[in-house]
Amino acid sequence: MSTPDTPSTVVVTGANGLVGSHVVAALSERGATVRAVVRRPGTAPQLPGVEERVGDFADPAFASEVTSGSDALVTTVHPMGDDRESQRRVGVDGTLVIAGAAKDAGAERHVHVSTAAVYDRSPGIGDVSEEGTLVADDAGDYAVVKRDIDAALAELSGTTRVLVRPPAILGRSEASVWNVLRPAQVASDEGQRHAVADGTFAWVHVEDLAALVADVATGRIAAGDDVERGPVAGGCTPVNAAGEPATQRDYLGTVAPAVGVEATWDDEPAWTGQIATDRARGWGWEPRVTLDRALTELADGLRG
Repeated sequence: MSTPDTPSTVVVTGANGLVGSHVVAALSERGATVRAVVRRPGTAPQLPGVEERVGDFADPAFASEVTSGSDALVTTVHPMGDDRESQRRVGVDGTLVIAGAAKDAGAERHVHVSTAAVYDRSPGIGDVSEEGTLVADDAGDYAVVKRDIDAALAELSGTTRVLVRPPAILGRSEASVWNVLRPAQVASDEGQRHAVADGTFAWVHVEDLAALVADVATGRIAAGDDVERGPVAGGCTPVNAAGEPATQRDYLGTVAPAVGVEATWDDEPAWTGQIATDRARGWGWEPRVTLDRALTELADGLRG
């Protein structure tokens, strides 16, 4: 059993992705032994304490092997652009396979990177806490499947499960949705250049997100019986992770000129609330990356 003062052995799925690679780096900085799960050899971060493990985490034999003797599991993989069936096969079924293996292996903690997209953020909803209303079945595939894996993990006893719910994740990476893929859509499709200027752009920088995940996975944020101080031991606790308030004018107003197009500001209802982070801050988490820094990094990357 690990404690905050002793090294942890942590399994991370999707270790070469935007979130996964930053989580691996944060765990390495904290002195953990990291089993970095990837599908292709040579793609895991090469950092102190990091062991590359190549395989399919949805394969029961591999999942059992890679989680054996581990203290914690971090799951980050979700095939966002696929159809609902493929998202469910990987995001739900696959995650449950390795989550069950970690439980059977005696791992203490499972941190799952969920999303704030599971919350209903319709116009007029206001601020959204962890007790917020979740999306209905007619929401998009991504939000519904992520909602359903959260619910499935809540039913899986045996480990202390933490559902970390970030909104848009900013940060440098070729695979970044908000720093690369979304700007490419804005550049190529006029229809993607529309937004309500004062509508909320909820975001978090990947470095801050990874710090929260790593602190929970290593036990630096200890589990107990008070959800305002840490995850509920043996339970399933959602926690939001978001940066300072921002609007669509901040995001699209940065992206559009950086890719050489003009934004179109629509006059229609939009969500103007915030993702409440009182719980995470009560656990001792504090985002360090400012909006100015995140947008400067975004613009520099696009112009470069």
